[in-house]
Amino acid sequence: SAAILIFISLHAGCESSDQAGPGPLPTTNIKLGNTNFLIEVANTDATREFGLMKRDSMPTHHGMIFVFPDEKPRAFWMKNTRFSLDIAFIDHNGQVVSIKQMRAYDLTSVPSDAPAKYAIELTVGAAQAVGLKTGDHVDIPPDAREPKN
Repeated sequence: SAAILIFISLHAGCESSDQAGPGPLPTTNIKLGNTNFLIEVANTDATREFGLMKRDSMPTHHGMIFVFPDEKPRAFWMKNTRFSLDIAFIDHNGQVVSIKQMRAYDLTSVPSDAPAKYAIELTVGAAQAVGLKTGDHVDIPPDAREPKN
């Protein structure tokens, strides 16, 4: 009947939007180590929560910055994240306070070593490949400095 078709259509629509996440994110360019990266900006509660979940991969020299309203100890996990990542925790001055690796689907919290306002996720091994290390300074572009409401 028509009611069943509508239900199936709505249900299928929910599944596909769930797969896609919160929609396309704004992007910015950030130099990390010796390389420029195209970085997606997760600056709302919804985009920070969804992050890179349910994606199959991320291109080389791409990443995601998580922009928080305050600086405090942070911890990330890899729920529904299909590929391993590097995560660089960065304080409000742009100093890298720690770099860690996270394994695909690992539900263990990976903490920052010091308070952080930002976290940047890259494909695993990217931080080392471009020479990014703890203590480095990262220029956070104006369009990625503060969260949106």
